[in-house]
Amino acid sequence: MEDKNVIIEQIAAALKEYAHFYLTDTATLNAEKTSALRKACFNENIKLMVVKNTLLKKALESLTGDFSPLYGSALKGSTSIMFSNTGNTPAKLIKNFGSKNNDIPAFKAAYVEESFYVGKDYLETLVSLKGKNELIGDVIALLQSPAKNVISALQSGGNTIHGILKTLSEK
Repeated sequence: MEDKNVIIEQIAAALKEYAHFYLTDTATLNAEKTSALRKACFNENIKLMVVKNTLLKKALESLTGDFSPLYGSALKGSTSIMFSNTGNTPAKLIKNFGSKNNDIPAFKAAYVEESFYVGKDYLETLVSLKGKNELIGDVIALLQSPAKNVISALQSGGNTIHGILKTLSEK
């Protein structure tokens, strides 16, 4: 029983450490493809962990917050968790890796940006989801654009005024 508690604590610690997680099914991957998936996850800063559903559920129950939307179909069969601090990176990896491997890892559910996505139909939504940093970048670009226009107008206007003053002084 003590071993199970240690595993539950490890899962709970990982859930607290990362902002987002995905539940997938990787059971049908052979050793070579599992190794390739682990390498792909490592390259994308995604932590991959194979877990027992009952231990994952106990780890989720130990956290503050309600994770019950994940307790149904998402915790059936074999489950692997992909932990990430970027919301859409695991979705892109699941889609790209799965397209070459008969849709494995199979997407089951995700907890991204404090929202639940349960069912394979949400994978495309998650792939196109912009992360917090991407949204901040978009806002900054929008804010900079009018400022750049004003600066550009002032600079070109300055050249025009300079040209007029030069012409007047030459007369």
